[in-house]
Amino acid sequence: MPPTTPAPAKRKRGEGQWKLGYREPLNPNERSKRDDDGLNVRARIENIYAKGGFDSIDPADLRGRFRWWGLYTQRKPGIDGGRTASLEPEELDDRYFMLRIRCDGGALTTEQLRVLGEVSQQYARDTADITDRQNIQYHWIRVEDMPAIWEKVEGVGLLTTEACGDTPRVILGSPVAGISADEKLDPEPAIRTILDRYIGSKEFSNLPRKFKTAISWQQDVAHEINDISFVGVDHPEHGPGFDLWVGGGLSTNPKIAQRLGAWVPLDEIPDVWAGVISVFRDYGYRRLRHRARIKFLVADWGVEEFRRVLEEEYLGRKLIDGPAPAVPEVPIDHVGVHKQVDGRNYVGLAPASGRVSGSTLISLAKAAETAGSKRVRLTAQQKVVVLDVPDAAVDALKAEADALGLQAEPSPWRRSTMACTGIEFCKLAIVETKERAIRLVEDLEKRLADIQGDIDTPVSIHLNGCPNSCARTQVADIGLKGMIVPDKDKNQVEGFQVHLGGGLGLDAGFGRKLRGLKVTSAELGDYVERVVRTYVAQREPGERFATWVLRADEDDLK
Repeated sequence: MPPTTPAPAKRKRGEGQWKLGYREPLNPNERSKRDDDGLNVRARIENIYAKGGFDSIDPADLRGRFRWWGLYTQRKPGIDGGRTASLEPEELDDRYFMLRIRCDGGALTTEQLRVLGEVSQQYARDTADITDRQNIQYHWIRVEDMPAIWEKVEGVGLLTTEACGDTPRVILGSPVAGISADEKLDPEPAIRTILDRYIGSKEFSNLPRKFKTAISWQQDVAHEINDISFVGVDHPEHGPGFDLWVGGGLSTNPKIAQRLGAWVPLDEIPDVWAGVISVFRDYGYRRLRHRARIKFLVADWGVEEFRRVLEEEYLGRKLIDGPAPAVPEVPIDHVGVHKQVDGRNYVGLAPASGRVSGSTLISLAKAAETAGSKRVRLTAQQKVVVLDVPDAAVDALKAEADALGLQAEPSPWRRSTMACTGIEFCKLAIVETKERAIRLVEDLEKRLADIQGDIDTPVSIHLNGCPNSCARTQVADIGLKGMIVPDKDKNQVEGFQVHLGGGLGLDAGFGRKLRGLKVTSAELGDYVERVVRTYVAQREPGERFATWVLRADEDDLK
């Protein structure tokens, strides 16, 4: 027999990486961005859509480019969660919008807070939520009102620019930056430089997917699950600076960020940030949207290759090797009364799962000013912090905040429960989350009052309406992912898949997902009470919930 000719090697299909020549748009999102930059839609909103109303909006703008200015269509009322995945976008769309306001670093003046409340009252049916991205999020926004809304918020120095979309989203920062006695470097100048230099610039307005940033001296902004993070650390030779992390993220393929082993001085953060986001823009995977986050690139390359490309192709210099930061023994959420470096106090307040209102924001601004403060900050745990409060004004502020539903001494359940938007407004959601979380907290405060003092570290409970993990379910002690489940009578009802023992900091990881461990929404209080009581009964002295979960028998977790 004549020798057979080996088949030619099959050429690997490109991932849509611009730097490697794969610039041809490969999915509808990439085609849309090629056709017109998302930043350009603002002129059409102001000059066409605000005058012509919802029916005048081009579909490509409506479900795509509007996001570059913080706008998503919200869910049409009355559509149950079981139909979420089976309906077309236009069937789910309401004629109203969700709108996000960027609050980079969570920083607000009381004047800005008051204006945010006024916008809510005038244009958003008094809705306002504090998100775990330190944004304020509205609902019921009409496109006709956007020019007036922009005039109000931009008039006090706030933005909706790139609050959503395939862009650099809001920059997370410590709510106590510049005032904490534990802080050696205030990163606010770096955050401000990035905002002024790059946000709204077309240099980074067409990324493969969203890009999330966290910059903090303290580990209080979930740095392990951001695309890029700068974490405070002391270098033995160079002094205080920041440790560089890349490639974190959650959703359906979660990954903990990885250290590049590089120490970055404060004044170099903006340039290093621009280098990393440029690597993502040029080498990120654009062919398949579900692989378009930087976490997949970092996982495929490894940190050594990523650092080499960053240094050689984008920075033109070597980064300084640096040590890892020490991990705090307990999570940092800034709830309660704490001393500032100047002797005054900051007061951390807990709303119910981030749910507030425009009226609440206005009243809080007034209460803060009465206490002598002009500054508030939002946190990455859906909380709010009032800064610069004199000793003599602390008790009065706490009392006024409590009357607004903002507690400085919350129960462990109120303190550590978070929830995403859920089916009330989100088109991706399957179940209700916000109101369910509020009812769950109230329920647990009664059910578990007798053992509340035995829980020295709060057990975090995060409710999410779909698999996308906007409420960070995989890194909660008790993570609840919304889904339709059968009840005891085999009826299909709202419920949750349970993830146990996830966490950040000392417990950084995604915990246990037990096969078949699902609970209906109606049974949620029973389940959480049962597992928490078992934890309290079995825990070793000082043992955290996540550590206990790793060694617990499976039957004890059900």
